[in-house]
Amino acid sequence: MITHPEKVMFPDCGITKGELAVYYALVAPIMVPHLAGRPVTLERFHKGIGEKGFFQKNVEKGAPAWLERVAVPKTDGVVNYAIVRDSRGLAWLANQNCITPHVWTSRVPELFHPDLCVFDLDPLVDDPAVLRAATLLLREMLAELGLTSWVKTSGSKGFHVVVPLDGKADCGEVARFAHTVARMFVARDPEHLTLEFYKADRGGRILVDTGRNEFGATYAAAYAVRPKPNAPISAPCTWEEVESGEVGPQSLTLRTMARRLDTHGDIWAALFDKPHGLPEPLQRQ
Repeated sequence: MITHPEKVMFPDCGITKGELAVYYALVAPIMVPHLAGRPVTLERFHKGIGEKGFFQKNVEKGAPAWLERVAVPKTDGVVNYAIVRDSRGLAWLANQNCITPHVWTSRVPELFHPDLCVFDLDPLVDDPAVLRAATLLLREMLAELGLTSWVKTSGSKGFHVVVPLDGKADCGEVARFAHTVARMFVARDPEHLTLEFYKADRGGRILVDTGRNEFGATYAAAYAVRPKPNAPISAPCTWEEVESGEVGPQSLTLRTMARRLDTHGDIWAALFDKPHGLPEPLQRQ
């Protein structure tokens, strides 16, 4: 049961907590396979996105007994992360005013062995042509390494490009691989790309963020709503949609996804049909 379904979560367009829950119920059949087994960090907004939200990792207290959890050690104890495996779990997240579930690149029980490598292209300047060119260049670079890549909108400013992995490499190897690729990528277009984390040092360039691949780091789950006006979705898209400019970082929204799913289904349905190992020359760098 969703409490206070009338609560307005997105003041700009009037989307309520009830409508958010209905969306997650709608996408559960295709979303759950992408996040099942992954530790979840909840991005919660008790009063909607008009006020500051907060991130919650530990769900030890107050969570229902049926909710699966995984205890991950930290310096001064453990963090009990939620694990979502069904529509009931997604509904529980929505009822916690969780707009965006952020998930790991690995799944229990193999938390040290990611099954995804994530490249987050994060622009400072709204220049769709430059972002599109950079995203396509990254696909080209990964293809040169023999890797098939998939893309989704971030629901914020950029795109997430991912490579499905066979789970044999550990998180340290995957993180080093991603950073090596990023350095090579930036070297191809230093005018538009950077590894500088701090915005003041980027000079208007696109950050190639590989930090999503560190142990315990997260990315917005596929089909997650983002806390931005109009409720954009971090949604899988086709490379043809990126090439044509038909889809941009925030162009797919909560209220348009039902129609999109009717026509496209889950674009990432075959994501793990042919997972990759890390290319040997880069794995050792």
